[in-house]
Amino acid sequence: QVQLVESGGGSVQAGGSLRLSCAASGYTKCMTDMSWYRQVPGKEREFVSSIRSSGATIYADSVKGRFTISQSVAGAKNTVYLQMNSLKPEDTAKYYCKIDIKPLITCVHLLPSYWGQGTQVTVSS
Repeated sequence: QVQLVESGGGSVQAGGSLRLSCAASGYTKCMTDMSWYRQVPGKEREFVSSIRSSGATIYADSVKGRFTISQSVAGAKNTVYLQMNSLKPEDTAKYYCKIDIKPLITCVHLLPSYWGQGTQVTVSS
């Protein structure tokens, strides 16, 4: 199966920075787009950023210019990062990484996507 391990959350004052990491292992050749989402209690999970296997990136308008997504592939592990700068109190949320799986016959035994366990980011004013 696919395992995702997130790290890097924490508490920071407004204007500060944090870097989130999500290490994905298991069937890495089946992995394609890697994304970050966030969720506040009582609200729906919202899209933050995505990086495609081509390297193309997409950002929500609320984080554009402040957050940067990147990825690294090393051996049997794919890692996606989210560098968050100029953090605002409204960025406070639990952040989740998501890995999409290629619709290939060799990957058919896997789920269409996998989610990390989430990491809390708290920004104080």
